[in-house]
Amino acid sequence: MNSQTVLTLGQDALQIMLMVSGPLLVVALIVGLLVSILQAATQINEMTLSFIPKVLSIFATMMLLGPWMLSTLVDYTARLITNIPNIIG
Repeated sequence: MNSQTVLTLGQDALQIMLMVSGPLLVVALIVGLLVSILQAATQINEMTLSFIPKVLSIFATMMLLGPWMLSTLVDYTARLITNIPNIIG
């Protein structure tokens, strides 16, 4: 196991992490921005008004993209486990 292998494993793990968490973070960012604009326009400063839409939108995104996220993680894990002999030796 050399340093190039470790760097490749780390790079793949970071890429998968960004692919899986990216859509959720983007949706939370967009909904948070829209709610903030609404709060600024109406001068309503209720904490639950910014929290509940984010939770609902992230839940909806997970329902839509959940199968893809799960298959991506399972494929990466299976690929990692099958490559253990190549990584070690």
